[in-house]
Amino acid sequence: MSDTAEHSHLSSDSRIDSARRTLTVEADGLKHLSASFDGPLGAAFIAAIETIENAKGRVIVCGIGKSGHIARKIASTFSSTGTAAYYVHPSEASHGDLGMIAPEDVLLIISNSGETSELSDILSYSRRFAVPLIALTSKPDSALGTAADIVLELPRHAEACPNGLAPTTSTTLQVALGDALAVALLENKGFSSKDFKVLHPGGRLGASLSYVRDVMHDVSELPLVNPDTVMSDTLVVMTSKRFGCAGVVDGDGALVGVITDGDLRRHMKNDLLHNTAGAVMTPNPVVASADDLASAVLETLNSRKITSLFVTRQNKPVGIVHIHDILRVGVK
Repeated sequence: MSDTAEHSHLSSDSRIDSARRTLTVEADGLKHLSASFDGPLGAAFIAAIETIENAKGRVIVCGIGKSGHIARKIASTFSSTGTAAYYVHPSEASHGDLGMIAPEDVLLIISNSGETSELSDILSYSRRFAVPLIALTSKPDSALGTAADIVLELPRHAEACPNGLAPTTSTTLQVALGDALAVALLENKGFSSKDFKVLHPGGRLGASLSYVRDVMHDVSELPLVNPDTVMSDTLVVMTSKRFGCAGVVDGDGALVGVITDGDLRRHMKNDLLHNTAGAVMTPNPVVASADDLASAVLETLNSRKITSLFVTRQNKPVGIVHIHDILRVGVK
């Protein structure tokens, strides 16, 4: 092996080792954060949740530098999970954006050191107008911590940066605690996938939150026959409706079975055309509900190697969904 090749190999191993050290340090930090909920952080976290839930306004999230980037992310996560939130840059707040903060709002200010000079004006404003202030910091005795009504204290843990300078572990903990707040608020208010769909109508995420009712064919297009319909007539229904199947309904309109290409093949030698739909059908078929997520139905179709499912309400067919209908809206 040449010296160059050997050097490249060793450098590659060294980079992988570095990556693992970074992840190990940050993972340890997250374990430390989780354990902190057994102490004062637990009570502070509950107080923060209750303060946000009782507020009539929005959550105003602030931070500067790396903490500012984290603050933007947390505000976005809050907003997308049903907690109205907005990011305000502390420097811009000092030049007029303080007017965006109202007494009915809640301030969530993020600063690892809690001593960032750019925060001074917004801290003074929050105290002057009694805006509830939640601090997310590793130093509760800092200017931010002492001004706050509630302090979410981050554990002091080594940064992954070997020089201990670049915010790494500390910003990971900020993101994690912000996510914990957002998810706790989401769960407390019973924010459902239907609510999520309203706030995420576009793109792949919106597609994955489509419901069967959004893509199904209605009752006018259903290929339905009675149990005593002869198969020669059943085949006409199957081919005319182009779903490759037929639903079998009883006298009350309840779905009692389904006939697919597989059923036709199994009965081909048994005088198929003179049999009845009731004799050929597969009873107790798998069905979907109009309120099912299209992604869940797609999984069912793929796992059972079928292409269509009848949609029922109180056991009566109200629609049918084909795999192509789900794929067409972008669900994968």
